[in-house]
Amino acid sequence: MLTRRTFFERLSTLPLVGGFLGGAATSAAAATPMTRDYFKELGVRPFINAAGTYTDMTASLMPPEVMAAINYASKHYVPLNELHDKVGERIATLVKAEAALVSSGAASAITLGTAGVLTGGDPQKVIDLPNLAGMKSEVIMLKSHRFGYDHAVRNCGVKIVEVETAAELEKAINPQTAMMLFYNNNNSVGQVRDEEFVRLGKKHGIPTMNDCAADVPPVENLWKYTAMGFDLVCFSGGKGIRGPQSAGLLLGRKDLIKAARANAAPNGNSIGRGMKVNKEEMLGMLAAIERFVKLDHAALDREYTRRAELILKSLAGLPGITAGITVPEVANHVPHVEIKIDAAAAGITGPEISKKLREGTPSIGVRPGDDLMIGVWMMQPGDEVVVARRLKEVITKKA
Repeated sequence: MLTRRTFFERLSTLPLVGGFLGGAATSAAAATPMTRDYFKELGVRPFINAAGTYTDMTASLMPPEVMAAINYASKHYVPLNELHDKVGERIATLVKAEAALVSSGAASAITLGTAGVLTGGDPQKVIDLPNLAGMKSEVIMLKSHRFGYDHAVRNCGVKIVEVETAAELEKAINPQTAMMLFYNNNNSVGQVRDEEFVRLGKKHGIPTMNDCAADVPPVENLWKYTAMGFDLVCFSGGKGIRGPQSAGLLLGRKDLIKAARANAAPNGNSIGRGMKVNKEEMLGMLAAIERFVKLDHAALDREYTRRAELILKSLAGLPGITAGITVPEVANHVPHVEIKIDAAAAGITGPEISKKLREGTPSIGVRPGDDLMIGVWMMQPGDEVVVARRLKEVITKKA
C-alpha cells in the first residue's frame, strides 16, 4: 500500500538527474554545486608544499586517475580477499615481480613481510605472533641502517642483531636468524652494499628485505631490487607514486607474499588485522602504479629542474645566501634547491624563514632547519613562482 510516508521514502531514493524533479531543477542544481571548505571549518590551514613527500605534511596529492578509481570502488561491494589477490597479481606484472600485495603504507609492508617470513603462513603461527615459540627470532641489520621505522620489524617480537662488516654479518647468522633487513637509503654509508648483502643472504639461505619506501623515482627502482635478488621489497604508495598515502607495496617472492597475506587483514586473528586496506585504496594503488609506469619521467625531471632554476634565480645575490640545485642520491631522487644560510650576514635564520613562510599568505611549508632544502616536485603548477617571490620577500624582510 502506497501511503504518504512510503511515497516520500521512495521519492528520496530517486536520482535527481533526469529524475522526478525534471530538467529545470537539475540544471539549477548542477549550476550551483555545493562545496564545503572542510579545512576552513576545522581551522586547519592548507599550504603550498615546498618540502616533498613527508608523511606529516600529507605527502603527495592524488591525480585524477587515482581518484577516479577510488570513486569507482566506493560504489560497489566486492569480495575483499579476491580483490586483494587480483590487484596484487596485476601490480606484480606492472613492476616485474613474482608477486605483490597492497599494504597500509610501507611500514605495514615491512611488518607483514617480516610476519610472512616468520610464520610461513602457518595458521597457528599467524595467531601466535608476536609470541615466537617455535619460530626464528632474529633479524640482522647493518648498524648504519638502523632507522626510525625498524619498529615495524620489532612489532613481530624479533630481536634485531646489528653488524657492520660482511664478516660480522656471516658470523651473526645462526639457526635463529629469520631475515636480513636492508635500508636502501643508507646503501652508500654501510660497509656492505646492496648486491653483496643479497649475495650473502642467498649464500646462507636467509631471506632479504629492502626498505625502499621513498625510493621512486626513478621508476626503474620498482623492479631493480627484486631483479637484484632481494626476496622482499617495500615501497610507500603515497610518495612519488602518488597513490593513497595510507597505502604501500610489498613485492617479491610468491611464497613469501602469500605468507604475508595470511598475516594481513581481513584475516581477523593476525598481527596485520589493524593494518586494513580497503577496496578504494587497493584500486587507487593499482591506478597509481598504472599511471606511474607510463609517465614521461624525463619530461617530469625537466619540469622539476625548471622550477628549481626559477627559485634559484630569485635568490641570486642575496647577502648570506648560498644556493644550488641538488638531487638526493636515493630517496626523493629529484631536483631540490639547497639553501645554505649565513644567519649573521643574512640577518635571519633558517627556522625564522620557515616560520614566516608557514605563517604568511599564502602559507608555504618547508622542512625547518638551519639550512633549507626546497622540494619542487609536490608543488602545483605555478606554485614555484609564489615560493620564489615569498622566499625573497622573507629573506630580505620585505614581506
